[in-house]
Amino acid sequence: MANTCFEVGTAACLADVTARDDADPLAPQRDRFVLPDGVIYLDGNSLGPAPKAALAALHQAAHEEWAQGLIRSWNSAGWAALSTTIGDKIGRIIGAEAGETVVTDTTSINIYKVLHAGLALRPGRNVILTEASAFPTDIYMAQGIARSRPGIEVRLSTDNGPDFLAKLDDQVAVVLANQVDYRTGALRDVESVTAAAHRAGAVIAWDLCHSAGAMPVGLSAANVDLAIGCSYKYLNGGPGAPAYVYAARRHHDQLVQPLNGWWSHAAPFAFEQDFRAEPGIRRMLCGTQPVLSLRALQAAIDLWDAVDIADVRAKSLQLTQLFIDLVEASCGGHGLALVSPRDGSARGSQVAFAHAHGYPIMQNLIERGVIGDFRAPDLLRFGFAPLYVSYRDVHDAVAILADVLETGSWRQARFATRAAVT
Repeated sequence: MANTCFEVGTAACLADVTARDDADPLAPQRDRFVLPDGVIYLDGNSLGPAPKAALAALHQAAHEEWAQGLIRSWNSAGWAALSTTIGDKIGRIIGAEAGETVVTDTTSINIYKVLHAGLALRPGRNVILTEASAFPTDIYMAQGIARSRPGIEVRLSTDNGPDFLAKLDDQVAVVLANQVDYRTGALRDVESVTAAAHRAGAVIAWDLCHSAGAMPVGLSAANVDLAIGCSYKYLNGGPGAPAYVYAARRHHDQLVQPLNGWWSHAAPFAFEQDFRAEPGIRRMLCGTQPVLSLRALQAAIDLWDAVDIADVRAKSLQLTQLFIDLVEASCGGHGLALVSPRDGSARGSQVAFAHAHGYPIMQNLIERGVIGDFRAPDLLRFGFAPLYVSYRDVHDAVAILADVLETGSWRQARFATRAAVT
């Protein structure tokens, strides 16, 4: 859809966003979330809002399943199967087959597991290749493996563009790639990057934290080996919700990970002394999973049963393009510089603008009810979750941003005080 809305506050622009919202097939999804009055929430790429169904599930899990069912609920309420039942539903969102995705642990721990698994799948190689621009935990976990395993090398690409695989050679065992850059929103093509890694003889692991739930991923179609992702961003599972691991079925028999907890045992309640791995994806589990968090996540993921991911991507492209167009038309001359790809096909569902005073500007916006976030050293980052962000939200957010910049209200000293979480 071509943008006809270029100046916030005009009758033509308001009519344009109203028409878009009226025609939006995802508009009914907005009412399924708790969205505080007076807030335009553009930070779902960091933490999704609470689905109403998740709050109801938490109440049921705590007051009925735990308080009344007690330990019986591992069987009667299906707690023991949650990691795989939710995993299969996430698998459908990311384009995996049934039995290839399991919900477990945190993103960082799962990165540790899949990197070890990738190294084990290529025993004659010793290099982990990842991006210099990767989310820091990706690099930290790779470095931790290298420190604990003599001979393992972490190789960082210095080219953050499409040719970051130029450092591939016959020593690279596993490539760890982000589908969407957490700062800029730049999007990598899963199919072509995966094919390039395979041509070099390497295993590839994808970090889907900033893409799953905002666009198609297509893991099986792209022949991806391994993937990890969090569930608290576009999947709206709640703060600290359990993450997930994907492993292609063709690798299951050879899949080795270092955290052999009792839930990844083939028969955990046999209480055997020696470890035997579960034959399928559950071998990527570790210890007992957090049931209350899983029950909230289960309700959040159930929302996707009524959602077409193609509609999500189509709306994402329109929301981000509208935001870019309106910011550049309404906020010119105030030092903002677009750092996200201008081409929508190369962009995820977030937009970042650089500004020398990005932190206080974002704090002023948050006080005014427009919630995005800041990423050092100078990025104002805005996420557009198509299930609940409206076109009118985009218009109104830019109007407030323009006012903050025009009045210079962000210069007040209190906005410069750095909080622990930015």
